[in-house]
Amino acid sequence: MMKNPFLNLSLIVFFSIVFIFIPSHQAYYIPPPDLPNPRLQKAYIALQAWKHLMTSDPNDFTSNWCGPNVCNYTGVYCAPAPVDPHSLTVAGVDLNHADITGSLAKELGLLTDLALFHINSNRFCGSIPYTFSNLCRLCELDISNNQFSGEFPSVVLSLPSLKFLDIRFNGFQGDIPSALFDLKLDSLFINNNKFRTSLPENIGNSPVSVIVLANNDLRGCLPSSLAKIKNTLNEIIITNSGLTGCLPPEIGLLDRVTVFDVSLNKLVGSLPESMGGMKIMEQLNVANNKFSGEIPVSICSLPRLENCTYSFNYFCGESAVCLKLPEIDDRKNCIPNRPLQRSPQECASFYAHPVDCGVFGCSPRSPPPPPPPSPPPPPYSHYP
Repeated sequence: MMKNPFLNLSLIVFFSIVFIFIPSHQAYYIPPPDLPNPRLQKAYIALQAWKHLMTSDPNDFTSNWCGPNVCNYTGVYCAPAPVDPHSLTVAGVDLNHADITGSLAKELGLLTDLALFHINSNRFCGSIPYTFSNLCRLCELDISNNQFSGEFPSVVLSLPSLKFLDIRFNGFQGDIPSALFDLKLDSLFINNNKFRTSLPENIGNSPVSVIVLANNDLRGCLPSSLAKIKNTLNEIIITNSGLTGCLPPEIGLLDRVTVFDVSLNKLVGSLPESMGGMKIMEQLNVANNKFSGEIPVSICSLPRLENCTYSFNYFCGESAVCLKLPEIDDRKNCIPNRPLQRSPQECASFYAHPVDCGVFGCSPRSPPPPPPPSPPPPPYSHYP
C-alpha cells in the first residue's frame, strides 16, 4: 500500500499545534499510579499538579516530588485517615521558607483530609483556589509573606474547622468581610496588606486569643463591641491603621489582654480610667497618636505592666508611679518637668481646641445641659 506523504505531513502539523496550545503543566502530566489507597492517589494528582505550577524552587524542596509514595515527599506529612485509621492520608503540607515561585493548583482541593497548610515565606502569587472549600478538616492556613493579591480570599469563610488564619504580608486589598469575625478562630493575622475598610461592629463575635490587623487602612473607630471578646482575647495589635476617635471605655473590660498596641494611629481623647482593670497587661503602646489629659494612675499601677510607651502624644501629666515602671517612654508630650517634651507653644495650641469624642460618630455625644427651670408664675390675685 502506498503511503500518502500529504497525510503524514498533515498529522505532524496537527500534533504540533496540539502540543503548542496545551499548557506546560498539562503537557507533562503524569497519569496517577494505580494505588490501592484512593486518598494517596488523589494526593498524588494534587501534588503533581501543584509541582507543575512551580516555576522556581531554588532550594530543591520538591526535587523528590516524584513517584507514587507521596508520604516521602519533602514537606508532606501523612497520618492515619480520620475515618479509617488503617489507611494513610496526607494530613499536612509545610513548605515554609522554601522561596518557591509559582501559584496554587485547584487540584489541592483533593486533599480533603488536610489539617495543616503552611507555605509562608515563598513567592507564590495569584489567589487561593475556590476548591479549598473542600478542605473541611483544615485547621491551620498560613500563606503569609507571599505575593498573593486581589480581594480577601473569601474561600476561607467556608472552612468549618479553621482555627488559625495567617495571610499577612501579601497584597490583598479591598474590604475585610464582616463574616470573618463570625468564624471560630483562635488566631487571626491579616496585617501588612492593602485592606481599606472600617472594623465592623461584629468584631466582638470573634473568639480569638490573638488578633493582628496592623499596617492596613482600617480607618474609623475601634468598636466598643471589642469588649465582647474579653473571655478569650490575649493580644491585640492594630498599629499604623488610620484609627480615629477615642478609645471606648469598654476597653477596660479586656482583663485577659497582655499586649495592647494601637500606636501610630489618629486616636484622640484621654486614656479611659477603666483600663486600670486590665490586670494582667504587660505591654501597652499608645505612642504616635493625639491622646491628651493625664495618664491614669490606675494604668501605671497595673501589677504586670513592664513596658508602657505613650510618646508623641499630648499628655499633660503623669504620676510618680508611672516613672517607676521598668520601661517607659514619655517623650514628646506636654508633661511639665520631663525631658524631650513638645514646646509650650505647641501644647497651648493643641489644648486651645478641646476634644469632643462624639464628633467621630464612635460614641454618643455628651447630652447638653438641661435648660434652666422656668420662673414660677406670679401668685393669683382676684383683685383687678
